[in-house]
Amino acid sequence: MPELPEVETVVRTLRSLVLGKTIERVSVHLPRIVRRPDDVEAFKAQLAGQTIREIARRAKFIQFFMDQDVLISHLRMEGRYGLYQADEPVEKHTHVVFHFTDQTELRYRDVRQFGTMDLFPKGQETVSGPLAKLGVEPLSEGFTPDVLRKLLAGRTTKIKPLLLNQECMVGLGNIYVDESLFRAGIHPERPAGTLTGQEVDRLHASIVATLSEAVEQGGSSIKSYVNGQGEMGMFQQSLMVYGRKNEPCVRCGAEIVRFVVGGRGTHICPVCQKK
Repeated sequence: MPELPEVETVVRTLRSLVLGKTIERVSVHLPRIVRRPDDVEAFKAQLAGQTIREIARRAKFIQFFMDQDVLISHLRMEGRYGLYQADEPVEKHTHVVFHFTDQTELRYRDVRQFGTMDLFPKGQETVSGPLAKLGVEPLSEGFTPDVLRKLLAGRTTKIKPLLLNQECMVGLGNIYVDESLFRAGIHPERPAGTLTGQEVDRLHASIVATLSEAVEQGGSSIKSYVNGQGEMGMFQQSLMVYGRKNEPCVRCGAEIVRFVVGGRGTHICPVCQKK
């Protein structure tokens, strides 16, 4: 599933491709992608005539800000957007098409069909629905070592599942939690509340550095992720532990091991991340 760096990259690409374009009409070929409103015809009618004024990211969600409404899109496993000329052939698994007045089309393609779209009146998008209970943004000014310290204080939950909890901190998925914990030298099964002040500072710095570097490199193309122009991310070439089972640690040379924490495949160096 695309994580914060991948979604941020898609958002930046979409800004360059469709900002300022006006929707003439919308085609929906798989109605269950649209969750709100529950009437697909209403979804199509509301969007017709609106212009895309801004595109932003919140957690792993893409926000399309229109004249009256905000479209919240979640890519899930393999959802992707692409801009095409109206006369170009439509690929298989294309489920939603935004037809623009300039004869171009923003097409949403999703082989696994897990993606979702929710349409809200402006100002209502955070009151209910997928954005209502999200935690702190790790690349925002509001994410400080003190904020992280308060999130972890008194918690008996293992640190990895806590970092994956989107109600505590958003955008972090399996790849970047493993990478951040390795950089900080913290075992993923440590109870969150047992981290020392120094360890919290290291973890904070590791999260920010890992995500920032991943965004700069366009995210990680581990499976099928590409940005809005079909380009792969390159951060997978910088991964230190994730996906490197049985390979030598880049720091100490010990063999990277893989096991399961909270139902998620987890990669660590047993020497650099002692339990």
